[in-house]
Amino acid sequence: MTRTWISSGAAGGGGNFGVVTGIDYALYPVGPEVVGGVVAWPASEAPRVLELYRTLAEKAPAELTLVALMRPAPPAPWLPKDMHGKPIVALLACYSGRPEEGEKAVATIKSFGNPIGDVLVRRPYVQMQSLLDATQPKGRRYYWKSEYLSRIDPVLCEKLIEHAARIRSPHSAVILFQIEGALNRLKEEHSPVGNRDARYVLNIAGSWEQAGEDRANIEWAREAWNDVKAFSTGGTYINFLTEDEGPERIEAALGKGLHRLAEVKARWDPQNVFRTNRNIKPA
Repeated sequence: MTRTWISSGAAGGGGNFGVVTGIDYALYPVGPEVVGGVVAWPASEAPRVLELYRTLAEKAPAELTLVALMRPAPPAPWLPKDMHGKPIVALLACYSGRPEEGEKAVATIKSFGNPIGDVLVRRPYVQMQSLLDATQPKGRRYYWKSEYLSRIDPVLCEKLIEHAARIRSPHSAVILFQIEGALNRLKEEHSPVGNRDARYVLNIAGSWEQAGEDRANIEWAREAWNDVKAFSTGGTYINFLTEDEGPERIEAALGKGLHRLAEVKARWDPQNVFRTNRNIKPA
């Protein structure tokens, strides 16, 4: 057990401010090797791959984290050149336990169907941390919409496949992040993080190059989001909020923690100095 000092008034709340008190945290050994990477298939396989994702994520051990995404294939060297720019579906995985157990845990993914690319292998943990850095370069234009999900509904998958097929940019994606675990085992009042009924994050991630493409790509993200909001828990991830989303979305992200955060804000930052990002106004 290691001790450090950090905010507990806003710990995990994403409220753009903090009051230093104290927190104990546990360190867990990871690596130096993990089993991690990506397996990709043509978009025609999306219904079957998303069903695989759903079934694997529901029973995944704590060491295994899974992400599903649909997007145009990037010009990555591990993908065939004739697939670059064409729609694909992919599963990303990271097993943070013993590599030999990780290889067993991801075997179903690697043997599924006829993938067009597979870089799901043993690799250094530090390499895994930077594996996707190139997908979010500085200078691109981004517009995201996000919702928390309690489960992966087959009808939701159908809608996501439809909207992925309408992506306007070679850099955009529809992504499902698995987050089930410790988040769901703690009580709602444990910290301001909120949304402890969430088990997945849906991210409709618009990404493009030129300002002239803003309208088309923003419209795509909004249309997809409006079509799938009914599947949300009602909550969202505060770091995925965009500038055009109002106070009600901050409340959706923080839930019952919002009132507590506002009280702390009023006491320690009554002049609202910390206001650059999503703002928690003093109570």
